[in-house]
Amino acid sequence: MNHKFNISKSNVFHRRLNYDYPAIVRGKGIYLYDDKGNKYIDAVGGAIVANIGHGVKELSKKIGELSETGFIHASQFTTRRMEEYAKNLCKITPKGISRVYFVSGGSEAVETAIKLARQYHYDAGDKKRYKIVYTWPSYHGSTVGALSVTGKEAFRKIAEPYLLKFPSFLGYSSYRCPHKKTNWGCDANCAYEFEKTIKKNNPDTIAALIIEPIVGASAGAVVPPKGYFQIIRKICDKYGILLIIDEVMTGFGRTGKWFACEHFNIKPDVLTAAKGISGGIVPLAAVFCNDKIYKTIKNGSGNFSHGFTYANNSFTTGVGSIVLEYIKKYNLINECAKNGEYLLSKLKPLLKFDIVGDVRGKGLMMAVEFVKDKKTKKPFPRNAHLVEKILQAAQRRGLILYFCIGFVDGVNGDAVMIAPPFNVTKKEIDEIIKIFSESILEVQESFL
Repeated sequence: MNHKFNISKSNVFHRRLNYDYPAIVRGKGIYLYDDKGNKYIDAVGGAIVANIGHGVKELSKKIGELSETGFIHASQFTTRRMEEYAKNLCKITPKGISRVYFVSGGSEAVETAIKLARQYHYDAGDKKRYKIVYTWPSYHGSTVGALSVTGKEAFRKIAEPYLLKFPSFLGYSSYRCPHKKTNWGCDANCAYEFEKTIKKNNPDTIAALIIEPIVGASAGAVVPPKGYFQIIRKICDKYGILLIIDEVMTGFGRTGKWFACEHFNIKPDVLTAAKGISGGIVPLAAVFCNDKIYKTIKNGSGNFSHGFTYANNSFTTGVGSIVLEYIKKYNLINECAKNGEYLLSKLKPLLKFDIVGDVRGKGLMMAVEFVKDKKTKKPFPRNAHLVEKILQAAQRRGLILYFCIGFVDGVNGDAVMIAPPFNVTKKEIDEIIKIFSESILEVQESFL
C-alpha cells in the first residue's frame, strides 16, 4: 500500500493539496485497485455513493448505447426514457410526491429546492416568504445557497461573507441530547426548537425548513427520536411552511428503504436525492415535489425561473433508469437492510474500546463516534486529529473509511462512517470490522 501519486507533479487542482493520491485504475464489487495492484476495501462507497458497487460490467453495454442520442436541451425536447424514468421514480417516492426535476448533483438539488420553495410562495401570492430554516449540525451542499443552509462551521467560515442570513436551530441527537434525555425517556421535545425559531424570525417570512431525515456526514448517521418528524410536520402545516427533506445521502436505498423518510413516516413537500441515484456512475440528482407546488407554479408564472445546462439530461437520466432497474432486479434494497443489521451487530462490540462512545445508524449507513471520556462524552480536542489517525491506520491496512468532525461544538467531535455497497457479503463485513478494530486499537494505544 505504498504507491502514491506525486501531487507536486499533477496539473489537476485536487481538493486536498498536501496529500499524495493513489491512482485507481479499476474497481470490482467493494474493492478498488491502484496502478501498482494494491487492493483497497471501499467501505464507504467513495462518499457514500457507490450503492451498487464498483465495475458492474452488466451495465456497461446498456450505458454505452445511451451516447448514440447526443445532447438534448431540456427547454426544447424530452425523451421517452426520461419520461418513463420519472414515472417509475414517482412510484417509489413517498406518497404525494408526483413530480421530479433532474440536475447534476446534491448541491444543485438543494439550490433548486430552495428556489422552488421561494417560487411556490411567490406564485401563490405570498411574496414575503423567502427564508429557509436549517439545523445544526447539517450539510446540504457547497454552493452559496446550499452552504447558506448548512450547519457546519468548518465549511461556512471562509465563505461567510457570501452567505445568506437564514435562521437555524439545534437539531436532534439521541447520544448528545440537548435536553439530557435518553432513548428511553425521549419525547422529541427538541422538535419544538423549530417553532421557537419561526416565532423569532417572523413566521410570514419563512418559506421552508430543510432537514436531513438522518444526519449524514456532518455528524455521522444520527437517527431522529421517535415522533420527531410528526411534530415538525405539524409545525410546518400550522405556519404554511414547506418541508424539504434532504435525502442526497440517504436516498435510493442507503438506509434499507428507498428513502429514509419511510422509516419515520415523514411526508415531505420537496425531497432532494443524489449520490446513489446513479450508483456513482454519472453526476445525477433529483428534486421531487408534490402536485400542489407544481400546479401553483404552472398556474402562476407558468415557468420555473431556474435551470442548468445539464438539467433533465437525457444521458444521465438514462443511466439513472438503468441503475434503478438493476437495483430492483437484484433486490438490493432488501440486501442493504439485511446487511445493515449484520453490520450493526458487528459494530456494537466496538463499544468495548475506551475511546468508542457511540455506534449508530440505519441500513448500510453506520457511524462510530469517538470520545476522550465515555462518562462525560467529552470529545478529543481537534488538534489531536484522532479520527484522521484512525483513517490513516485503516488505509495502511487497505481499508477506506469516511470521517466526520466538528459536530459537537463546531470544532471538536470525531466520528467514522461505514457505508459499503449494498451487495457487500457477511465475510467482507467481517474483514472490514477486523481491520477497523485493529486500527482503533493502534490509535487508542498511542493516546494512552
